[in-house]
Amino acid sequence: MKVRIALFGALRDADSRGFIELDVPDQSTIATLREALQHHVRDHAPAISSSLVQRSAFASEDEILHNHRAVPENGQLAILPPVSGG
Repeated sequence: MKVRIALFGALRDADSRGFIELDVPDQSTIATLREALQHHVRDHAPAISSSLVQRSAFASEDEILHNHRAVPENGQLAILPPVSGG
């Protein structure tokens, strides 16, 4: 399954297009996708900490998806890094 992940915040530095496409097995969970993204970032954007990917949230068009959830069949997601500020 091909998954397209829109990038936001510091994670946008991982790809100038603003998204990454990864292949994961059919019926993968968000945890599996998170691990694949951590490997991708480590290999292609070493300036980005893999812990940032670990702390970020994945979201579909409608909701935040926790690690136990399945990757949506349409393969369209966003990854949202933690934010701070006032």
